[in-house]
Order: sequence, then C-alpha cells, then structure tokens
Amino acid sequence: MDATCEKSLLFRVAKRIEPLRRVRRWYLNEVYQDLRLLWLTAVGYVPSHRFRNFFYRLTGVKMARSSSLHWRARFFKPECLVIGENCTLGNDGFYDARDGITIGSCVNIAAEVRIYTREHDIDTPDFAEIGAPVKINDYAYIGSRVTIMPGVEIGYGAVVASGAVVVKDVPAYTLVGGVPAKFIRERARDLRYKLGYAKKFQ
Repeated sequence: MDATCEKSLLFRVAKRIEPLRRVRRWYLNEVYQDLRLLWLTAVGYVPSHRFRNFFYRLTGVKMARSSSLHWRARFFKPECLVIGENCTLGNDGFYDARDGITIGSCVNIAAEVRIYTREHDIDTPDFAEIGAPVKINDYAYIGSRVTIMPGVEIGYGAVVASGAVVVKDVPAYTLVGGVPAKFIRERARDLRYKLGYAKKFQ
C-alpha cells in the first residue's frame, strides 16, 4: 500500500473517530464537571467527616488529615483547593477554587463563608470573566458569612469580622470588618493554638 492510500485510510478512520472525541470532550468539559459538583453537594449532606473527606480528596481537594471541613460545603473546581494542617472550616461554605484557593495552617473559617476567585468585568462588552487566586495565611480567622473576593490575600493571624466583604488584601495581625472591609484594630501576635476539631454530625 502506498503512502497516499495509507494517508487516505488513516484520514477516513480519523474522520469516524473525531465525532467520538468531540462527544468525549463535551462530556468531560460540560456534563462530568457539573455532575461532579452535584455529587459533591449531595456528599456534603452526609453527617460523617470521614465519608465526606474521602470523597473530597478523591475529587482532588488537597486537605491535611488534621483538618476538618464541616458539612454542606460546595465547590467550583475542588482540585484547586488546598487546605493546610489543623484547620477548621465551618458548615455551608462555598469555595470557588477555579483560579486557586490556598488555606494555610491553623486557620479557622466560620459558617457560611463564600470565597470567590472569579467574577465578571461589568465594563467589558462581552461581560468577560476575570479572576485571581485567594490565599489565606496561617492563624487567620474568618468570621461567619464573610465574602472574600478574587485576588485577596488574608495575612498571617489576620481576622475578618462576621458579615464583612473583603475586596483587598488584609495585612498580618489585623482585624477588619464592614462592607467593604476596613481596618478596626491590631490583633495580639502570640498565636500558638491548633485547630482541626469537628462537630460529630456536621
């Protein structure tokens, strides 16, 4: 068989396989991603840390064994969420890790916290999506119902008061609060505690 026939045969085979590849790409990029998020949301309602953490890690969440993630958490791109040692993350959290969320050690995140790494640029003609990673350093404490916006870094030992909306970096050992979050006072610097406790059925 000459090269022309060979190419022709390969071309015909490839042509028949290409629709299958397109279906596979569509499934992986569209259906599987959404199904996985639905599945993880359902897993979040199971009142067992071991059960949930097994499936969270299975889908890519990088979480230290000494840390706990309480129930009803929801995710975007769980494989880009990194949680350090001795952390406690409260119930009903939302972690939009599409551009990456890194949480240090001994971090306490209270209930119903929302962390975003992407948003829409309201001034672009096509309502473009923009984003940047979020980093929360060691010993930070994030109060309940806080919203953290893309690109923010929470400093070492910093505290964000409940209900705050954080749109810019928070310096180390600083307490901030309000909408948008603003400086309130400095925090004590001798921090030696360890977290990771877990409510038994949450």
